[in-house]
Amino acid sequence: MSKYIFTSESVTEGHPDKVADKISDAILDAYLEKDPNARVAAETVIKNNTVILAGEIGSFAEIDTENVVRNVINNIGYDHAELGFDGHTAEIINLLDRQSPDIAQGVDSALEVREDHGDEIGAGDQGIIFGYAVNETPELLPLPISLAHKLAYRLTEVRKNGTLKYLRPDGKTQVSVIYEDSKAVGIDTVLISTQHDEKVTQEQLRNDLIENVIKPIIQAEWLNDEVRVLVNPTGRFVIGGPVGDSGLTGRKIIVDTYGGAAHHGGGAFSGKDSTKVDRSAAYAARWAAKNIVAAGLADRAEIQLAYAIGVAAPVSIYVNTFGTGVLPDEEIQAAVSEVFDFTPSGIIRELELRKPVFAATAAYGHFGRPDTDFSWERTNKVSALKKALIATVKA
Repeated sequence: MSKYIFTSESVTEGHPDKVADKISDAILDAYLEKDPNARVAAETVIKNNTVILAGEIGSFAEIDTENVVRNVINNIGYDHAELGFDGHTAEIINLLDRQSPDIAQGVDSALEVREDHGDEIGAGDQGIIFGYAVNETPELLPLPISLAHKLAYRLTEVRKNGTLKYLRPDGKTQVSVIYEDSKAVGIDTVLISTQHDEKVTQEQLRNDLIENVIKPIIQAEWLNDEVRVLVNPTGRFVIGGPVGDSGLTGRKIIVDTYGGAAHHGGGAFSGKDSTKVDRSAAYAARWAAKNIVAAGLADRAEIQLAYAIGVAAPVSIYVNTFGTGVLPDEEIQAAVSEVFDFTPSGIIRELELRKPVFAATAAYGHFGRPDTDFSWERTNKVSALKKALIATVKA
């Protein structure tokens, strides 16, 4: 019997990197509300009470960028001077510029268009992208990242609804799951580090988090005496957010995806419109992998897509079911290639990615979210996959 422990982490929306992600995605959404075809690549750096915006915009729309930034910061909870980072007074340095025409021409008109006079847009950059699904949770996410996200979300919830008024916005969670023969059988360690005011004691913090955060999320039979619960192991977490550490867009790519349980191509998501395949194709690959598992074609599935800048069709598609597929991976791959259109235009159309839905993705994961209805989380291709697979086998 193979036994091991696998760990994943999450962070709250008040973590400085997530504040940066949220600002970048809020800027993207603000442009998409006025111009669904806007090209946006917005990066954010935050430190102390300063926000620096950089990147490229291609749009006829004009937005109140400063107001967007301040609203994000205040809504997260950095809304008074005592925290050192305050949406009302933060200095905002705006270095957003126009998109390079060299990049724009490849996106506007794909190689296939230039050769065959079609109407396809090209990929906004080269890159390798992965999507993943596994049947160990209802949302078809790995259990460690699923629990870590839910704990982080709950940590924010009890802060904002006043249950634990002494909490502050910054926080991190981590869950270590025990596996036997690739099946989750228990919890080894639960870790929560959360920012708090100066008055709360370590004992009160620990007891409150166990009762109000951990117990509502982790099933009772797994919270036995052998589970190690760590709360603020340094003993104090008063200074946090951008005062304690700088924040940068795209620095939590493993938190955003599968908690390290699957491959990652390296591209970040936040602040990028859907012509950037780092984001849109990652959503499409997750969509396809989730439908494979939901269809019962495999217990576990990972899809790799690869793109060339200015070219619409992916240069490669690879499906791996890790030996859990009901048929050979090559046959499942053929069915996936038939059912899913992985060109940027096809992804944008099928997943409705011209809509301003991205600010909601910036914290607590882009996948498997019970609080949202992201189009790439739908299992609406199950029947089509099964039909295509039958046709493939017969052929």
